[in-house]
Amino acid sequence: MSFILRRTETPDLERLGRSLADDPRQAARWILAAAGAGELEAQALLGQILLDGLGIQRDAVLARDWFEIAARKGHAMASNMLGRCCELGWGGPVDEVAAARHYCEAATRGLDWGMYNYANLLATGRGVERDEEQAFAWYRRAAAQGHAKSMNLVGRYYEEGRVVRADPQAAFECYRRSAEAGDFRGQFSYATVLIGLGRWDEARHWLCEALALGHLKFLRKACDELRRAAVAEVADIAEAYTRRCTELEATAC
Repeated sequence: MSFILRRTETPDLERLGRSLADDPRQAARWILAAAGAGELEAQALLGQILLDGLGIQRDAVLARDWFEIAARKGHAMASNMLGRCCELGWGGPVDEVAAARHYCEAATRGLDWGMYNYANLLATGRGVERDEEQAFAWYRRAAAQGHAKSMNLVGRYYEEGRVVRADPQAAFECYRRSAEAGDFRGQFSYATVLIGLGRWDEARHWLCEALALGHLKFLRKACDELRRAAVAEVADIAEAYTRRCTELEATAC
């Protein structure tokens, strides 16, 4: 099958999605041809499949190059992913100043992930001067677009009264939306509020959801919180968190 692409053609994203799932190597060849023909979306996709090693040999250095090519043309997700490469040292040295710049570009282009990642750096003062008010503003903008992780963090600001006046009801609603949108941290945050309200069945449900989705670092922290709270009504779920941590630690060795 030929993968020569005319410059007048544009990538069919639905077709690419199916191909990446059904035949990653074939899809990778198609993406490579489209990227070489100058198609912006394909260039950003090529960076991603090179980073993931999906249908093509993994090459983080080359992935970073393609993200930069697409980012220079104004592709928001490519800017965000270039920021990730710079922040985490994928395909090159860690450069948090550059990461902040690329995240800011993605954020100002309206990408929720760019807003979230830029806010994380603003909140911690990495690569940019610390500014929690700006961080909160970017988290709110991302949350307004339905970004689940940002919803949880906006809830944290309202719960703790950081930057804004404490508002338990606003925090509750942010946690609920984050939980329902599938963020495991939001699910755990929502569950802890429900525990405080004595809504045991709902709390147990969301604790189980967070347990199923959470990674080891999160689960360790959640275990500590559940252990300190020592709530009898969820003691069995707290034990399940401990068992899951043990399982994940064993597989990590």
